[in-house]
Amino acid sequence: MRAALFTVLFYLWTTLAGIFVLPLLLGPPRPILAYSRMWIRISLWLLRVCVGLRHRVEGAEHIPQGPVLFAIKHQSAWDTLAINLIVRDAAIVLKRELTWIPLFGWCLVRARQIAIDRSGGMAALRGMVSASRDALDDGRPIVIFPEGTRVAPGERRPYHAGVAALYGALKVPVVPVALNSGHFWPRRSFKLKPGTITITFLPPIPANLTRRDFLESVEASIETESDRLARDANARVSSGC
Repeated sequence: MRAALFTVLFYLWTTLAGIFVLPLLLGPPRPILAYSRMWIRISLWLLRVCVGLRHRVEGAEHIPQGPVLFAIKHQSAWDTLAINLIVRDAAIVLKRELTWIPLFGWCLVRARQIAIDRSGGMAALRGMVSASRDALDDGRPIVIFPEGTRVAPGERRPYHAGVAALYGALKVPVVPVALNSGHFWPRRSFKLKPGTITITFLPPIPANLTRRDFLESVEASIETESDRLARDANARVSSGC
């Protein structure tokens, strides 16, 4: 019942927010980014009040100053919401199909998020790199989900070429980010559980490794820490914490 209440309130709030965002679509991207943070902040407040689901951030000291690429584990819809509050004004690499959603997709386009055609091959990679360079020049960090889709806890998917392409082209540090959100908000589901999601920023990977060494390092960092967070989440659920 608590999850159902959140779902109803979330969609009502999203509909209301969508109405009031319309004038901002005619302006520059910064107000849309600020408005989206307000929408997300209230959405997460509803999540906390209705479901009892909170989050905590670990390793914030690992976030460097200056241009940076965040490579983030992807388990839940929560990830795409919360990262906008934790990493301010991020340019997020996302699938192009999301931009086709009325209002929501228009906001993504106006906020200059980095939409890619996942079937576009090398042309899509070149477009992603170009858009990412523009975002960095504008002072925005880049966020990419290396697996390309939400992956259930305990499952593994290969890391896509996009993260390696950005690493090789942008020459900036990469911060691996692990989390355990899928234990509390499963993918493609609103069967939410109370508790505390943990998102952990790990030590940056320097911008001077070979492609192979980088991919091995980023995957090992994210998956090892995500496994630890999964054990922590399972222990908390079992103990009722």
